[in-house]
Amino acid sequence: MTSTFDPEYLLTQLTLDEKIQLLTAKDYWHTVPIPRLNIPSIKVTDGPCGSRGSKSFNSTKTAAFPCGTALGSLFDKRRLFEIGQAMAVEAEHKSAKVILGPTTNIQRSPLGGRGFESISEDPVLSGLAAAELVNGIQSSGKVMATMKHFVCNDMEIDRFAYDVLVTDRALREIYLEPFRLAVKHSNPMFFMTAYNKVQGVHCSTSSKNIKEILHNEWKSRALVMSDWYGSSHPMESIKAGLDFDFPGPEKFRSVEIIRHLLFSKAETRDGSIFTEHDIDVRVLKILNMIKYFVDVYGTTDFSFDEDTKNNTHGTSQFLRQIAAESIVLLKNEDSILPLKPSDADDLCIIGPNAKAKCHTGGGSASLNAYYVVSPYEGILNVTQKQTLPYSKGCDAHKTLSNFIENCHTEDGQRGLSVKFYQRENYKESGESPFKVEVVDRSFNKMSDLRDPHIDVNEKLFYCDWEGFYTCQDGDGVYELGCQVAGTALVYLDDKLVIDNKHGQVRGDFSYKAGTIEKKTLVEMKDGQTYKVRVDFGSIRTSELEMVSGSTFGALQLGINKVIDPVEEIQYAVSLAKKHKNCIVVIGLNGEYETEGDDRPHMDLPGLTDKLVLEVLKANPNAIVVNQSGTPVTVPWIDQCKVFLQAYYGGNELGNAIADVIFGNVNPGGKLSLSWPKKNEDNPAYLNFTSHLGRVVYGEDIYVGYKFYDHTKRQTEFPFGFGLSYTTFELSGLKTSLKGNDLFLEVTVKNTGALDGSEVVQVYTSRVEESPVPRVPKELKEFEKCHLSANEETVVKFTLSVKDSFSYFDEIRNQWHLEKGKYCVLVGNSSTYLPLEKNITIDDDYYWSGL
Repeated sequence: MTSTFDPEYLLTQLTLDEKIQLLTAKDYWHTVPIPRLNIPSIKVTDGPCGSRGSKSFNSTKTAAFPCGTALGSLFDKRRLFEIGQAMAVEAEHKSAKVILGPTTNIQRSPLGGRGFESISEDPVLSGLAAAELVNGIQSSGKVMATMKHFVCNDMEIDRFAYDVLVTDRALREIYLEPFRLAVKHSNPMFFMTAYNKVQGVHCSTSSKNIKEILHNEWKSRALVMSDWYGSSHPMESIKAGLDFDFPGPEKFRSVEIIRHLLFSKAETRDGSIFTEHDIDVRVLKILNMIKYFVDVYGTTDFSFDEDTKNNTHGTSQFLRQIAAESIVLLKNEDSILPLKPSDADDLCIIGPNAKAKCHTGGGSASLNAYYVVSPYEGILNVTQKQTLPYSKGCDAHKTLSNFIENCHTEDGQRGLSVKFYQRENYKESGESPFKVEVVDRSFNKMSDLRDPHIDVNEKLFYCDWEGFYTCQDGDGVYELGCQVAGTALVYLDDKLVIDNKHGQVRGDFSYKAGTIEKKTLVEMKDGQTYKVRVDFGSIRTSELEMVSGSTFGALQLGINKVIDPVEEIQYAVSLAKKHKNCIVVIGLNGEYETEGDDRPHMDLPGLTDKLVLEVLKANPNAIVVNQSGTPVTVPWIDQCKVFLQAYYGGNELGNAIADVIFGNVNPGGKLSLSWPKKNEDNPAYLNFTSHLGRVVYGEDIYVGYKFYDHTKRQTEFPFGFGLSYTTFELSGLKTSLKGNDLFLEVTVKNTGALDGSEVVQVYTSRVEESPVPRVPKELKEFEKCHLSANEETVVKFTLSVKDSFSYFDEIRNQWHLEKGKYCVLVGNSSTYLPLEKNITIDDDYYWSGL
């Protein structure tokens, strides 16, 4: 139904209790409706790699986009805008009005658990890329984007509590800068605060960051929400400008608590009194946001249905293209790549990631993809082969998975049938299930599970998981594994094989609410079908003390054929010797890189390095493909002629890798992160942890390539670097100044025989001495150009002078455009900048804002 929606009038009609209710979500993904006044609920959805919809458990299948660092490696504003548009289309199919992304935090270290989810180590690349994603998402007017996590959520250890000790200068120049640029260039409609504290104050209650900087200085009218369970000070957060507290039902902003604070005329940090007017300010913003959507859709009757109708050929082709464009070619000695189609006649595939489907990292960026093409499958697709010689080479998993994906129900559906009950003795009592679903994924988190039969406070229920598993990987001994937040008894052919109900030991599973993985060994016959049953109890049934109220339970089941590590590597080596062409696919997955946990080191798992080294000895021309969101150590790189960084590529990752290897796509990606040779080399090495709740940002402004430049420390691969199958020449740099505009022109020529793309990168540097330390150089602009063989073009830039040359003056609390001489450097990576021009700024200028 159409409706006249008047926020000012509605504010006068709301009761105090209704106003308070509007400040908190209804559940995990919906704002609170007020039916009495025809105020509808608004649906939000994770996230940065695609729209999951309104469920984590058994969620609707959806389009999986490449991870954040892959999108950063595009260095392509037009493509990022198109990606934002495609994300919005998928969100509409999930009936979501708000996407909880892009993630725009800075990778201080390669070990950050959510590093894969963010765009870059560099604030300008992060900010400009995020702005284009936001512009694309918001271009139709039907879906809005969320900049997150505001600010300094750059580590997962102790993430709800740690206090970031950072200078105001580094805060402004590095960590706030991508958010400022996004506001300047895209006007995002939502912001999400970080879990942590900054300079002693939780981000959800920071008047400095929300009210003073975001709203007053930057003039943003964005609504601000907490991260999930990331608010702990109800009164202070309302005063600071936090509009929404997620998720619901109300916890910290309950009607009782807020009414008591108003009744007692509670005083806030700044000495002022908490009043109903403070609530009204927040509520009016929320009502204006709802009015926006009511006007756009012409109704207050919003659908919350979800569908998979966007799983089309066009969607697949787009995802395949952007995944291929994000891949970075880091080595290609002797021009081994691209392979010819005929090379597939003498080709073997090796590696633990070759048949794995590592489409994204873990946590809120994870989703239930429409489908995932493994690298092995992609190579078969592109080469039109039915099969290719293959060896896993070694195991590289952290815990076991990929079991339920290979099960089937009694009626032939993929997965296991899950029946939900209220009582533990459901079998004896004959209780009928209150919910029945078919689940086809091995990792199942129930954090947002809601049902009228489940008390949200008690979180008590039981599940019967049933189906069949057919062994398809040959006779042998198999490991079965089970992790649970709750309790689980795993049966195979009605025999108890894993008891993860008694004698539980806490592990990292489900944000440390669950157990360690319990395993067993089972002998299986190829082609034989086994009956599977799991008796599951929710989190309330666990022997472990609850560490968080944010989950109802979680379950992961896994299987893996036991291999002899020596024999498997020997077999891989024999394949590499026997075949002229060899592709080795290695890397990490969403268990190593995930929300909630930072990596303990940069090394590849298990015997991966030994496998690669032995294969390279057997076949020096072997093509090594790495899948990870952030850098890994590669001790064999000097022996490796061809190295591709493929990231987590979404649905089409396998086809994209094959497209690049066989030349259907000429790689044009550039590294969005510097790759240190070892973890000890990275700028945050000494400070990437929480000591008694404090995290010292000791590297200050020297983050990423700025640190490596300043210390003259070599990297394995520099920021902004990436090769192509063709060659480019940059020349003819021209500059001119006019007011606050710096105009640049650069001639780019494709000097090779193939069509391709090049990224022109513009850096600036202070030439004369300054009263404060200045980094050797910093990225200020970039442009990707696509050129046919022998084609030449002129790339033009218009840079903001104050954005390009200023530093943040902590004494004045303003940006300072310092008079004097600067250098503009242009090239195609942070270490190859052949073109230079000096610029002179005649007068000092102090400024704030955008």
